Amino acid sequence: MLNPYKEMFMKEIVKVIAKALVDKPEDVSVSEVNGASTTIVKLKVAPSDIGKIIGKQGKTVDAIRTIVTAVSARTNKRTVIEVIE
Repeated sequence: MLNPYKEMFMKEIVKVIAKALVDKPEDVSVSEVNGASTTIVKLKVAPSDIGKIIGKQGKTVDAIRTIVTAVSARTNKRTVIEVIE
């Protein structure tokens, strides 16, 4: 059985990273959709900050995904990050 605090922790990790990268941290919102074997983390930022989250050639969002994948390995669940406009 998964610890509910670990799932909440995943959402908080994404929120803290995103707020550190953007110009308008008050516009950052993170939501989760939990499935049986996959968790989808939806990240929404201000339209002017989308480029900062994605980064050049997607390197920033790939780095966020790498961190989340490493953390989610402990929960035996796959985690997917979606950046929403």
